[in-house]
Amino acid sequence: MSDRNPRLKSYRLLCGLAAGLLASACASPPAATEADAADTASAAPTAAAESNATTRPAPEPQESTPSYEEQEAAAENGSDILNPRHPDRYVVRKGDTLWDISAMFLKDPWYWPEIWYANPQVANPHLIYPGDVLALVYRDGRPQIILERGSALRLEPRVRANPLDDAIPTIPYDRIAAFLARSRVLDRETVDQAPYILTSRRGHLVHGSATEVYVRGTEFEQDGLYSVYHVGKRLEDPDDGRFLGYVGNYVGEGRITRTGDPSTLFLSATAREALNGDKLLPIDEELPMSFTPRAPDQQVEGRIIDVLDGVSIIGAYQVVTLNRGMQDGVEPGHVLAVWQSGAEMRDRYAGGKAQLPDEYAGYLMVFRSYDRISYGLIMQAGNEIHILDKVRNP
Repeated sequence: MSDRNPRLKSYRLLCGLAAGLLASACASPPAATEADAADTASAAPTAAAESNATTRPAPEPQESTPSYEEQEAAAENGSDILNPRHPDRYVVRKGDTLWDISAMFLKDPWYWPEIWYANPQVANPHLIYPGDVLALVYRDGRPQIILERGSALRLEPRVRANPLDDAIPTIPYDRIAAFLARSRVLDRETVDQAPYILTSRRGHLVHGSATEVYVRGTEFEQDGLYSVYHVGKRLEDPDDGRFLGYVGNYVGEGRITRTGDPSTLFLSATAREALNGDKLLPIDEELPMSFTPRAPDQQVEGRIIDVLDGVSIIGAYQVVTLNRGMQDGVEPGHVLAVWQSGAEMRDRYAGGKAQLPDEYAGYLMVFRSYDRISYGLIMQAGNEIHILDKVRNP
């Protein structure tokens, strides 16, 4: 027959449409089944996570290696603070300090709060222990350090009597141990009210180690331990002349062997001769060493007014006294830049005087602060540092 027959042509057209619809219907169910299976598979972990959420905290999400786009975004959002040689993961070891770890990840360690993520699921999230794993991840294009705790590397007891005992310190304790034992600034009230050496059994004015002296000024306890200090030079603020205290020169230490008025103190060790009138102070408690390196929250302008051992040129890991304290917003953990004070000189060519600019010399970290003064450890000294050099925000 000819295709020109209208009925035959319509019949063939209807058959073609029916075949197309049948083929389409046969192809649809597998696609729908795969989508349903995918939805079911994705829903199963969610349901399991919801059921477990009531019994334990959700684990910290694992971050993947950032893509090129994420790294580019991170560069625009402050990742330039990262040390170019930073690790992606680091296992904390005994002997580490927070300062060293911060320098490992950052160009400037005092930016640690910028990238530290305090895990809410971790007890004491601001303390770091040997065996903890620190991982560098990216969240919303910004670098962060997260803490992974609870691995087999360290079995943590359920109850920790004193978490600071095992946490890594911020700066090396041995670097300031001599300061803690041998240096102190004495305020006027302490000088006026502290107990003192009266004399010795034989009436001597000067006393050495392994000798007994009579002491007065308080109700001593049997076997009480005391440090002995000689009241040294008066400290004044070079900026406004206000009195800050006296340098307490360490003399030695001893133990009360007999109470009364006067009591008897046995000088067990001395670094210099003890004199009548030297002051007795209870042996200092151990200084907490876990704090966060950071820049001050407000602008700080001060000076170095003293240095342990009285050296003329100050170098790295030496302890210095600052004329700024808690009243000025200075707290333990604050990092301050040190600037050599520019000298004033006579200009022989144009006449008059010229003030030379201050020059960057290094930076320090404050580890103890009082109302008007604070103590810092020089962490880096690129140039010579001297008494009266300036300190300010890094």
